[in-house]
Amino acid sequence: MNEHTQPVALDKAYRLINHGPTVLVSARHAGVDNVMAAAWACGLDFSPPKVTVVIDKIAATRGLIEQSGYFVLQVPTVEQAALTTRLGTTTLASDPEKLAHAGVELFEMEGVNLPLVAGCSAWLVCRLIPELHNQQAYDLFIGEVTHAWADSRAFRDGHWQFETAAPELRSIHHVAGGHYYAIGDAIATHS
Repeated sequence: MNEHTQPVALDKAYRLINHGPTVLVSARHAGVDNVMAAAWACGLDFSPPKVTVVIDKIAATRGLIEQSGYFVLQVPTVEQAALTTRLGTTTLASDPEKLAHAGVELFEMEGVNLPLVAGCSAWLVCRLIPELHNQQAYDLFIGEVTHAWADSRAFRDGHWQFETAAPELRSIHHVAGGHYYAIGDAIATHS
């Protein structure tokens, strides 16, 4: 955590991933932490705030989520693109030291016994809403957001501030084969 990490009101938490960023998914169970990258995550509902994320059956993080009932979605920044690729292409099953080898720095927030990835621009702690059919048939996980924080240099007053934030704080969007785009410029429309 840094001095710029501020709580986000839960009724605005969906805005942290509404713009479609690649996310890092972390979980913990029985003393084992893991982090993986996911390109398919989105907001689902406002009140209570809910999110969805697709997690393949081969992912070790999936087992940690199913066993613990909790996970964290994080929004990595431009500076974390290489880290995101490493976390998305290395498995805990083949490398028990995956997080150390990738250079992941984890931290915890008070009252939350889950691993959060340092350096991200947003964090959403989620309680798993078990939907076994969706999980088995579609690899689709639903979580209720119980806590949310963001880096105030990039998100404040319920809105992303990418047009004024440092370029390295922009979110990344995976398109294929380790290729990302950073979020672009704001476009104002009036209706």
